Formats: sequence, C-alpha cells, structure tokens
Amino acid sequence: MVGVHDGEARDLITSARRLVIKVGSSSLTSAAGGLDRARVDALVDAVAGLTAAGREAVLVSSGAIAAGLAPLGLRTRPRDLATQQAAASVGQGLLMRAYTESFARHDQGVGQVLLTVDDVTRRGHYRNAYRTLERLIALKTVPIVNENDTVATHEIRFGDNDRLAALVAALVHADVLVLLSDVDALYDGDPTRGTASRIAEVRNESDLAGITIGRTGRAGVGTGGMVTKVEAARIATGAGIPVVLTSASRAAEALSGSAVGTLFHAVRARPAARLFWLAHATSPRGRLSLDDGAVRAVVHRRLSLLPAGVTAVEGIFTAGDPVDLVDAAGTPVARGLVNYDAAELPGLLGRTTAELSVALGPAYEKEVVHRDDLVLL
Repeated sequence: MVGVHDGEARDLITSARRLVIKVGSSSLTSAAGGLDRARVDALVDAVAGLTAAGREAVLVSSGAIAAGLAPLGLRTRPRDLATQQAAASVGQGLLMRAYTESFARHDQGVGQVLLTVDDVTRRGHYRNAYRTLERLIALKTVPIVNENDTVATHEIRFGDNDRLAALVAALVHADVLVLLSDVDALYDGDPTRGTASRIAEVRNESDLAGITIGRTGRAGVGTGGMVTKVEAARIATGAGIPVVLTSASRAAEALSGSAVGTLFHAVRARPAARLFWLAHATSPRGRLSLDDGAVRAVVHRRLSLLPAGVTAVEGIFTAGDPVDLVDAAGTPVARGLVNYDAAELPGLLGRTTAELSVALGPAYEKEVVHRDDLVLL
C-alpha cells in the first residue's frame, strides 16, 4: 500500500483553518481510574498550540462517565443506562474543571456544549447548536463537546463519541477531523502481536479490503474501538472532511502536520450538513410506504412527500420524528422529519392537501415530509 507523503499530511493539517479533535476516555484516564491530569495537560498543550497560531479548534471529549466512577464508588463502567447517567452527571463537572484549569495555563477559555441527537436533527435545534458553536469560536473560546449522557436514552444516543465527532465536524464545516486514541494508527492486523503493518493512508474502501478491524484499545472505561473509529472516518470523509487517526500521545505531532497515524482522504464533496446529520445521526421511529409516483417525486424530482403518495404507516412517532420512506418492495429510499403524528396519518392517506384543508382545516394543508427535511439514502 502506498505510504502517505510527509508533505501531503503536513499541508493537510497546516492549511486547516478549523479542526475538530476527538479524544477518548482511555486516553484521558489512568490505569487506576479517574482523570489523569498529566494526559489532559499534554492534550491541551497541543490544542492550545493551534489557537495560539490563530486557528480554530473544537474538542470532542469523552471521559465524563469515567471521571464519575470513583466519586460514586464504582470500580468499573456500569452497564445500565441510569447508573451511566448518574456517573456522567458527576463526572462531566470534573471533566470540565480539568479542561478549564488546563487551558487557563494558556490564557485560553473553554465552553461546554452537550448535545443529543434531537439537538442536531430538528431544524430549529440544529440552527441553535450551530449558532452556539460558531459564536463560541468567534469569541476565541474552545468548545468542549460531549454527548448529553444525563438525558439521552437508548433510542436517541449517538452511540459513541467517534461518531459524534464526525457529525460535529460536518456541523461546523471543519477542514479536518483528528481522532485521538490509545492506538497510534490503523493496522492491517493486531498491533499488539508485532507482525502487523501500519496503514499510512486510506483513499477508498478498496484500501480496507481484507483487513480485519477489531476492538483495539484499553478496555474498561470507553465504548469505542477501532471499528467505531473507522466508521467515524467513513462518515467524515463522506462529508468531504479528511481524517487523521493516531494516538493521543502523538497529538502534538499530528497537529503540527507530521506524517503520523493514518490519513483517510475525503471521498466526496460536502453535502448539506443538517441533512448529513439526518442520514447518519438518527434512527427512524417509523416507516412510510410510498406508491411509485411518490417515490419518483421524492427521489428523482426532489419534491416534498404529500399524503396522496403514502400507502401505509408503521411505527409509533410524533411530529418532528425521523421516519424512513420506503418503496413498494420495502426498501428505504429516503429519511425525513415527519409533520404528523403516527395516529393522525392513516386518515390522511391518499388524499390531496387541498381536500384535507377543506375537510379538516388549513392546518392539514401541509406536506407529510417537507423536502427541506428529507435526505435520500
């Protein structure tokens, strides 16, 4: 496999105006548990070097649950959601205190941003999240982003912060995403066995052919592994954002442009960021079956979905929830935010918006899914 040229990696990083940097729990905690302030300081020193040079950084940081274990007398990461949320509630404050104090050594301010899936898929919430992050950056403040674990449910979780970081990179139109782990690169085998080779760059899926990607890294405090990092790289590069994957211990080298780790090249131009979130961050709460005419209107003509084109409704959802739009064979062709509750829709099917307005009032003269809230799959 062709190795990445040092100049190419250096240009990618040094020319980036805005970087999103993600760090995992295992890179911030000690073997005994709890935050390792030396590791936090080393990471902060590398990030502060960017902002001191006039560039912009957003830090997506895990570690809240891990930081909350010891104060609650927990020896291992809990499996149940309620205890995880309790640990996150305690640990998020400790994590932010560590970052605040560490960045203060560089006279650099930070701001906490906790997100749920709803915050970045519903149109109004998305705009607010975007404005908040943009304003923090404009005020020369480093946003520290994490999932809002204290309120997220199994149904509305990002799943892991690698995925969250890729989606945040798309949200803020980042020039590059840097994924920091406790493994220094992607390898073509298990790096702990000494026979694996580092993969210097990935230009497309064929570069990953025949490679077994397992859950590498120190277990016990995090949720991710190499699988989630490669998937995050797929999401980001699909949004037109290149990715550098390396270890947190090499953060300073990576952010200075050294050819460390693995470089994933962008594979497409940037799509609309909010619709990218809708496709990758949400799980559908239901399914709407479309007739052939509606499929053509939605997929080929990029029109809104009207009640006349819906033949069946599945699932339990409310207005504003994501639903999949499926063709006659049951294949999802699009995902969108629905404007009606599941209980309302059956009585509207097959009827035009004009008919519904006369029969039920002007509130029903709206699309089932507006084209601005719809993304093709």
